[in-house]
Amino acid sequence: MDASVRELSYAQAIQEAMALAMEADERVFLMGEDIGVYGGAFQVTGDLVERFGPDRVMDTPISELGGAGIAVGAAMTGLLPIFEFQFSDFATLAMEQIVNQAAKMRYMLGGEVSVPVVMRFPAGSGTGAAAQHSQSLEAWLGHVPGLKVIQPATPYDAKGMLLAAIADPDPVMIFEHKLLYKMKGPVPEGHYTVPIGKAEVRREGRDLTIVATSIMVHKALEAAAALQGEGIDVEVVDLRTVRPMDKATIIASVKKTSRLLCVYEAVKTLGIGAEVSAMVAESEAFDYLDAPIGRLGGAETPIPYNPELEKATVPQVPDILAAARDLVKGRS
Repeated sequence: MDASVRELSYAQAIQEAMALAMEADERVFLMGEDIGVYGGAFQVTGDLVERFGPDRVMDTPISELGGAGIAVGAAMTGLLPIFEFQFSDFATLAMEQIVNQAAKMRYMLGGEVSVPVVMRFPAGSGTGAAAQHSQSLEAWLGHVPGLKVIQPATPYDAKGMLLAAIADPDPVMIFEHKLLYKMKGPVPEGHYTVPIGKAEVRREGRDLTIVATSIMVHKALEAAAALQGEGIDVEVVDLRTVRPMDKATIIASVKKTSRLLCVYEAVKTLGIGAEVSAMVAESEAFDYLDAPIGRLGGAETPIPYNPELEKATVPQVPDILAAARDLVKGRS
């Protein structure tokens, strides 16, 4: 490993990206509930308030609608706000500002105004936070033209995609899985970006393509390693960006493997896997398929508090193994 590449946690990578952006451009500032002295609900902002002061690391009142509205308005004036929701579920309280304002202002004003706001959403299950604090709502926002929606799966991408989001002239919604915050990985020092709208092939394979998002990328990689011992060679594609989706990478992978399994934590119905499946079915890759497309998503239920029930509502490695075997062996 290059000497300039350190091991940072996912949370540390995000914090470093925000600090670099704030050092480089005084227009960048942070907003959110308890992000100041407390350091954020998941301690991601940490000591940034001590480094940059309360005028640039702003604790907001308990009003997601109000805070998001201020962030959108500030972005329209040329500032570069980063607004943190304590939980992604609380986006439901600010949908007016996200969907009707941030996403549409550039279009409605003929391109004369940009809305370069970044919104961060701690998302997903696994913390015992129950039904109102454990959802994965990225497909909701991915449905809206005018928004860009990303799901970094590694510390490297968490830093690079956040820096790309800050530089983007349009609203970027970042969904950060809460269980990834402590995951460590190599993160270069200094400024770099990871392109929004570009998927990453995490593992090459020839028998099956698994398109996965967020924490499911790591579960898919674990499953792929196990399947290798059974003679099943799996290609794992990290979607990274929900909107705009990287169709070219997915189609190329499916044409190579002739099978597709979509794995995501959000509820299966009307989820990201449906869009990926339809996109492949409408493309030239359809003629290469040797088995029906598989979707492995969350159960049709709110997330339970009980830890065992909570695990049962979202895909786990054994579920991916079973679905992959079915596609490669059961229907070939």
